[in-house]
Amino acid sequence: MARDGETPQSEFPGYPTADTLRTRSGDPDDPDTPPADPPRSGGGPARGLLWVLGAAALVVVVLLGTQVTGIFPDFRNPFAKEQTDRSQPPLLKSIQDLSRYVAAEGNFQVVVDLQNDRNNVPEFLLNQRTLFVGAGSVEAYVDFGKIGEGAVVPSADGKSVEIKLPAPQLGETNLDMDKSYVFAEERGLFNRIGDLVKGDPNRQQQVYRMAEERITTAARDSGLAKRAEENTRKMLEGLLRSLGYEKITITYTAP
Repeated sequence: MARDGETPQSEFPGYPTADTLRTRSGDPDDPDTPPADPPRSGGGPARGLLWVLGAAALVVVVLLGTQVTGIFPDFRNPFAKEQTDRSQPPLLKSIQDLSRYVAAEGNFQVVVDLQNDRNNVPEFLLNQRTLFVGAGSVEAYVDFGKIGEGAVVPSADGKSVEIKLPAPQLGETNLDMDKSYVFAEERGLFNRIGDLVKGDPNRQQQVYRMAEERITTAARDSGLAKRAEENTRKMLEGLLRSLGYEKITITYTAP
């Protein structure tokens, strides 16, 4: 019941009326009220990305499975590494008859530390230093083809024999590239630029040549020729004793 002097209220203040509810909800019965926007679903792009990644993973699994099972045996990696050999066939230039008896062989290893730079120029600009580990072998042989007439003198009773042989020689140094390698290399800025502009495929030839020279020198100082003399003497003594000779004298002539 309303008090004296107050106007009765048909609705409680603060509560929405039918008109306000119709306005908020966008009632289609009210032509003056615009329709409310439909709710937007969140995560649409993320869900699409997940679908794409899942489809890609499924394709990869299917391809790998078919390759393993052999359904498509011709399936290959399109980016696989391929090697093409365009080398020319070998050309026979000469044949040489050899009458050498290789009596000893020495295996050597040498470290070459070669540096090429310029005076009064900083090393970071112009410098080339190579640390090369070279492995090579040298043979010591006796050339039986140089045995002349009168070099073999048997005795009248056939019990002894004297043989004169040429002194053992050292063969050429054979640098084994499978066991040789560049341990370290330093190059200046200008050297690197020069390689990009005009590369030198024979840049390491000087290092190889120095390694061969040092191995040859080491073979001469190692007593390899003396070992070849002893091995050749033992070989001939065993052969001639099997032929009935009891006393065998072998001497070497100066080279």
